Amino acid sequence: MTDDPEEGMLSWDESVFRDEHVFEIDYVPETFIHRGTQMESLKYALRPAVRGSRPLNVMAQGPPGTGKTTAVQILFDELRAQTDVQAVRVNCQVNSTRYAVFSRLFEGVFDYEPPSSGISFKKLFSQVTDQLVEDDEVLVVALDDVNYLFYESEASDTLYSLLRAHEEQGGAKIGVIVISSDLDLDMIEELDSRVQSVFRPEEVYFPNYDEAEIVEILRERADRGFHDGVIDTPVLDRVAELTAEQGGDLRVGIDLLRRAGLTAEMRASRTVEHQDVEEAYDKSKYVHLSRRLQELSDSETALVEVIAEHDGERAGDIYDAFSERTDLGYTRYSEIINKLDQLGIIEADYTDVDGRGRSRELSLNYDAEAVLDRI
Repeated sequence: MTDDPEEGMLSWDESVFRDEHVFEIDYVPETFIHRGTQMESLKYALRPAVRGSRPLNVMAQGPPGTGKTTAVQILFDELRAQTDVQAVRVNCQVNSTRYAVFSRLFEGVFDYEPPSSGISFKKLFSQVTDQLVEDDEVLVVALDDVNYLFYESEASDTLYSLLRAHEEQGGAKIGVIVISSDLDLDMIEELDSRVQSVFRPEEVYFPNYDEAEIVEILRERADRGFHDGVIDTPVLDRVAELTAEQGGDLRVGIDLLRRAGLTAEMRASRTVEHQDVEEAYDKSKYVHLSRRLQELSDSETALVEVIAEHDGERAGDIYDAFSERTDLGYTRYSEIINKLDQLGIIEADYTDVDGRGRSRELSLNYDAEAVLDRI
């Protein structure tokens, strides 16, 4: 046993991380395991694009953190590197209107953003499709988190424009991949009949990873992100166990590895211990909540805050507090309730009120203090 208390401690310019970016949300792993069947299904649908034809449309669904976005990013990188196919992924959490989606497509096709104002959707649409025809190129569009288009009632118009582009501009070849983590959303059923008649996608399902698969994936990530010997097998197993408790969402596990590493560094430790994991988990378990709250508008955030302060009260009572804070009317208030309910941030359950019919009771799906800390 050493008498040196500094033994095994980090100096101020050292780190447990070999490459901290490995633990970021936008990192695309070099090794993508346990998704071979899904990758083959996606390649099958996209193969006609490589031959210059319109690809098959795809509906990719699965719980959060099951590799849907990563699979599409890997295939899109391959398409851009090896073919002339244009491949554009649109984050619908951020771009939740038809116009915003086509603005991102314009940027993908022309390599610069469209004017911020003064250009109609019709002109934006025609410039994108005209360029595709002129260059004789196929465009594959991934609408990631497409459920946000449904929440804003923009899905049918957006998909209609994409799927009918070859009719509006002869020769335009566009394929669509819709990606959703909302398993309660029946996308086909929610679309207008005019879209249902043309949107007949291949369905690709991404199931939850089991705990053994989670361990293997996190081990590969830890080996790339940490220096040798930083995290041992029992500690990694605990990270995988906590990840499985959060529905198997790998984003929780990856975020937990990073936060545990940072916690170990705060102790000036060269190794990640169980105590670092347990302490970091208090934040990592809310990774979904943090992401969802970040994407809300000011008025939507205001309502979440009011509900957190009046958790479990009836919608009418909460509206009074919300109206005082925002001056918004009841129609917009009701629309925001529906969106927050669909996002899983709140529960909006109908209850019977004596002598007054039915009323919605609003409550958070998360700890109120955790919500308020992240707003």
